[in-house]
Amino acid sequence: MRSDSLAYDSGSTPVPLHRQSGFLSFLVSRLAAVFAMQIQAVVVAWQVYDITRDPMSLAYVGLAQFLPMVVLLLPAGDLVDRFPRKRILQLSWAVQGLCSALLLTLSASDNGDVRFYYVVLTLFGCARAFTGPTLQSLLPNIVPRPQLAQAIALNSSIMKIAVIGGPLLGGILYAVGGSLAYAVCLGCFLTALILLVPVPVRQAQETKAREATAWKRFTAGIGYIRSQPIILGAISLDLFAVLLGGVVALLPIYAQDILKVGPEGLGALRSAIAIGALLMGLYLGIRGIRRHAGLVMFSAVAIFGIANLVFALSTVFWISWLALLTAGAADMISVYVRMTLIQLATPDEMRGRVNAVNMLFIGSSNELGEFRAGSMAAWLGAVPAAVIGGLGTLAVVGAWSRLFAPLRQVDRFDDATVEHHQR
Repeated sequence: MRSDSLAYDSGSTPVPLHRQSGFLSFLVSRLAAVFAMQIQAVVVAWQVYDITRDPMSLAYVGLAQFLPMVVLLLPAGDLVDRFPRKRILQLSWAVQGLCSALLLTLSASDNGDVRFYYVVLTLFGCARAFTGPTLQSLLPNIVPRPQLAQAIALNSSIMKIAVIGGPLLGGILYAVGGSLAYAVCLGCFLTALILLVPVPVRQAQETKAREATAWKRFTAGIGYIRSQPIILGAISLDLFAVLLGGVVALLPIYAQDILKVGPEGLGALRSAIAIGALLMGLYLGIRGIRRHAGLVMFSAVAIFGIANLVFALSTVFWISWLALLTAGAADMISVYVRMTLIQLATPDEMRGRVNAVNMLFIGSSNELGEFRAGSMAAWLGAVPAAVIGGLGTLAVVGAWSRLFAPLRQVDRFDDATVEHHQR
């Protein structure tokens, strides 16, 4: 049984989100873990490059973490739906903390064989495959449904603090010493584990998989998404918008050759996207979206495409910065609507597998989007590549608004709930 009445006290008065038992502890624990991931991502890349002085070593750093996630995401989603989610998250963070400890040992011993780093990063990627779908599936078991959209917005925006501050802190710590940076990462993971202990998991149902074979269980999430136009439309709209419209891979070219602002300007351009997302996430956490959710999502993706077009054609730094700020804010609206719709339109016993597929698609879109932008820039030039990407995003919005009419017609978030469709 779902306990949506948990959103209210004994006098039927809504309980503020920050007073919901366990939510703040969960939020801070996740923030600590994301800080550790962001710091470690910067430090290990710099350290491996310092050892090898080979740009390909950076590609291997990314590959060692990405491939295990691609292979394990679907099995991870199945396990998330069959076993206690909080326990899976604890084990995942514990393994990631172990990886920080191993990197600390390698760094302190001045080991110059980068193969050991790749082995540790592969283990880290395996653990991260379980973290993503577990986190996404666990939040609805912590926060009552009436406050889920607000919780998603606040959760996403607060995480941007780590995305913005983590790399900066990682650079400072690495300047002091790589061992210190890994020690801080280990401390962050331990903090996350400790804060997660008192978090109560509500609304959870004991379920057993109905599928006869492991393969059917793994692919059940894909089958469910294909049968739900709202979920399929939301995931695929975001997938192709990021695949076609993303410009992050082109920022170094724009900073150096077009805007001529140097590395400091490049940092400012990258931060503009995160700052826009952070500000919009905080706004959505306070006000939220109450009506026309589907149209808002399509409009946000269209604004994302237009903002990237403005960036593509701009030769003035402050215009480019504002365009990226707008793109980041629009992307946050899209993420907010997409995640809320997915959580509400998916039954609890399917959330792990559906979120695993969602993460697989979105993660792939980021990687392939950067490849698309970089390869197209090599063939046509940076500006044509960015312009074509922005126009492609707008074309996807137009096509998807016709192909996925149920998504466009979603008014209130409750229209997407499982209970609503069963009535």
